[in-house]
Amino acid sequence: MSERILIFDTTLRDGEQSPGASLNVFEKLEIARQLAKLKVDVIEAGFPVSSPAQFDAVKRIADESEVIIAALARAKEIDIKTAFDSLRNAKKPRIHTFSSTSDIHILGKFGDAKYGESLKEKRNTILKMSYDAVAYAKTFCADVEFSAEDAGRTDIGYLCDVIETAIDAGATTVNIPDTTGYNFPSEFGSKIEELKKRVKNIHKAVISVHCHNDLGLAVANSISAVQNGARQIECTVNGIGERAGNASLEEIVMALKVRNDICGYYTQTDITEIYNTSKMVSGFTGIVVQPNKAIVGENAFAHESGIHQDGMLKNKQTYEIMTPESVGVNKTKIVLGRHSGRHGLKARLNELGYRPSEEDLQKVYDLFLELADKKKEVFDDDLRILMGDEIYREEELYELEYLHVNSGTGTIPTATVKIKSKEKEIQESCTGDGPVDASFNAIERALDFKPVVESYNVRSVTSGRQALGEAIVRIRDGENSFTGRGTSTDIIEASAKAYLQAINQFLLFSKTNLEFENDELIIKKN
Repeated sequence: MSERILIFDTTLRDGEQSPGASLNVFEKLEIARQLAKLKVDVIEAGFPVSSPAQFDAVKRIADESEVIIAALARAKEIDIKTAFDSLRNAKKPRIHTFSSTSDIHILGKFGDAKYGESLKEKRNTILKMSYDAVAYAKTFCADVEFSAEDAGRTDIGYLCDVIETAIDAGATTVNIPDTTGYNFPSEFGSKIEELKKRVKNIHKAVISVHCHNDLGLAVANSISAVQNGARQIECTVNGIGERAGNASLEEIVMALKVRNDICGYYTQTDITEIYNTSKMVSGFTGIVVQPNKAIVGENAFAHESGIHQDGMLKNKQTYEIMTPESVGVNKTKIVLGRHSGRHGLKARLNELGYRPSEEDLQKVYDLFLELADKKKEVFDDDLRILMGDEIYREEELYELEYLHVNSGTGTIPTATVKIKSKEKEIQESCTGDGPVDASFNAIERALDFKPVVESYNVRSVTSGRQALGEAIVRIRDGENSFTGRGTSTDIIEASAKAYLQAINQFLLFSKTNLEFENDELIIKKN
């Protein structure tokens, strides 16, 4: 008989930690709604103690969702209390706390003498921290998950002790992360098997796994873990996450479905929503899905070889083990034009997974008409860009009111910008090494601010000569990076909008501080 595997989606927490990914509260809320439509079992909504925006996002998602909502917390009382405060109105709250367990992490993070001089003493300290954290979380919430960070490189004997301790303290789910993506599938599967054998109270908790993709083995490790006793997989849409990313939700779900003859496991995921979810996450984060990405890449169901095409024409199963329609790829794309009404636009947005309010629908409709005048035909990807780039952009300090660029062969590139804020309008001109550089220089002169541009990328996000172009700019200030996205049929304008948005994010971040008073999170604006 088939057994159900729980899908724990951490796109909004671990996924957002991808270099360059940046989601505001409204974007997170929209993705959470789509994840609920995808029917994941758990949504890890964020790390509430880390920032006011994280706290607000988790709270808003928890307030309206029917799905289990998890909030991450270190093994510290303030983290756990803040996590619960963000989940207070959730119908199904889960506090997710963690401790480092590998010798590398223990010696690296807890080398201070106050934690004890020997490795054994440090390990005992971690055991007590883990027990206390879970027990404290349990006073707020019946559903508590504990993660043994870097379990993939943790001595199996000590790992068994940690997991047994966490379950004794009340953990209902115990997560075994391959934090650095170090393990091979056979090795990781054996670790789960050993835990099943050696942890005497393991039957009281669900075993979960969270695999990173540093060696490209995250999905394989996750499935090996399931075959050896894990019943929850932690993953992200499009496999996004820190470094090389996480186990990919769509690959795991479809592997278990297509090869049910071998695995004998199933998920409750609605696979027809996979493609829309992938597109939404890609659009909001600005992280492009590689064309040859399994399941959701543009080439996933493309066939160029003559032999393959001939086989496909005779029988699709010759080269396709699943159909594009099964994961929600709609071959028939509805084309909207300037004569399309609000109801038609709303219906199509709903089909793509978006649920705009009436106020937001009017905003996107106005933008849609403006774009339709330029493009004549508006496609699904155009609508996704309008939703991601325009509607859910948070209030900004500065807005690009006007841009004029003069450039050409034998001409010194010059840009003039007019930037508007609540208090005033600023206009400046500057030259540069090309029209984009001139635009950036003009913005810097207007704001008297020159950040380090860490990366700059442009791409076409729709098809044809009138395609919308997207620019993604990442700037850095010390340890913090800020990403801006801009779209337009004019790629220079898109670049200027992206740069200004990144600067806005930096300025807003620098105006906000976190403080704690009597163990309560205080959000302070300078």
